[in-house]
Amino acid sequence: MLRHRIMALLIAILVGSGLGTALAPSASAAPTAAAGVCDTAPNWRAGASYVTGNVVKYTDGKFYIAEHDNPGYDPLISTWFWEPYNCGGGGDPAPTGFPVSESQFNQMFPSRNGFYTYSGLKAALSAYPGFANTGSDTVKKREAAAFLANVSHETGGLVHIVEQNQANYPHYCDRSQPYGCPAGQAAYYGRGPIQLSWNFNYKAAGEALGIDLLNNPWLVQNDAAVAWKTGLWYWNTQTGPGTMTAHNAMVNQRGFGETIRSINGSLECNGGNPGQVQSRINNYQRFVGILGTTAGSNLSC
Repeated sequence: MLRHRIMALLIAILVGSGLGTALAPSASAAPTAAAGVCDTAPNWRAGASYVTGNVVKYTDGKFYIAEHDNPGYDPLISTWFWEPYNCGGGGDPAPTGFPVSESQFNQMFPSRNGFYTYSGLKAALSAYPGFANTGSDTVKKREAAAFLANVSHETGGLVHIVEQNQANYPHYCDRSQPYGCPAGQAAYYGRGPIQLSWNFNYKAAGEALGIDLLNNPWLVQNDAAVAWKTGLWYWNTQTGPGTMTAHNAMVNQRGFGETIRSINGSLECNGGNPGQVQSRINNYQRFVGILGTTAGSNLSC
């Protein structure tokens, strides 16, 4: 459950660290321009100052345009400030399609709860356009499989929408936060594909997605697209008990094992719970098989 890894994050907060946040995505289509603009576009640099209209080349070779002035936010995370930029020939970074078809999704989750719709997942992808859309076709398929394998483990095959142990519900309100728990002491229990929990995570995820989840956490269990977006938020922006996000682990070919470390490594990795680790690996190997690709190396943590 997410609550275990969040306890590690809470400790980090108390000693001065903070949860990383992204910004709400733009809903507009990718602008198109002459390829010459991209030929002269500088490489994106973290911390550099950009103004609206600047075009940059990101580390994956794709191009992005600043929709708002910003101090060097990451285009794959701060999608309110940046949009994919269509170079009109080469280097078009617009999403080419999710590498998992609806039939493959149904094959992966034959007993899934009807709440977890494929259309809800597709609707959520716009929040993080780099997800399963970075690198080679093999890397894209591996990342999609890795995300869905961990999600399957967390939810019993996309069966559970909310945390099953209701006795835990009142425990996820951190009253030391200045904003408190406006939705109620027991309102921040685990929900969604990665079982988002704790008031500070609902606040951080909501701010990243442009949705008020602090005051209305029930959206995660009532709106499939919102639920999927919270899972993608964690996957793409949070390192958890690991050293990198699960997204970065897959696109930088650190292996599936590193995604486990980012999600629940403090409890499962380094011999903590080899059975749970193997369960995740089994899901991943089955899913990459469905997608017609290989699992790669470094499967365990």
